[in-house]
Amino acid sequence: MTTALIYLVVMLLVAAVVFLLAAVVFGRGEELAPLPPGSSPTRLPAEDITGEDLQDVRFQLVLRGYKMSEVDWVVRRLGVEIDELRARVAELEQREHERKSPAEGAP
Repeated sequence: MTTALIYLVVMLLVAAVVFLLAAVVFGRGEELAPLPPGSSPTRLPAEDITGEDLQDVRFQLVLRGYKMSEVDWVVRRLGVEIDELRARVAELEQREHERKSPAEGAP
C-alpha cells in the first residue's frame, strides 16, 4: 500500500513539474493580447482589394458565430470595390470604343 502511495505522489509531482515547465515555455496559449471592447481584428486595405486580402480576413467570433457588424462591413467594402472596378472597366471600354469608332468611319 505504501509503495502505491509513493508512486502516486511521485507521479503527481512529475505531472506538476511538467505542467509548470510547459506553462513557462508556452505561456497561457494566447497568441495576442485581448482586443479592447468595440474594436475589431478585421482588416482590409483602403483600396485595391486582392484575393489574398480576402483570404486573410478574420472575423471576431461571438456567441452565435461571426460578429455580424464585421461581416456587414466587409461586404459593403467589397461592394464598393466591385462597383469602382466595374465603373473603371466601363470607362476604359467606352474610351476604346470611341477610339475605334472614328478610325472605322475614316476611308
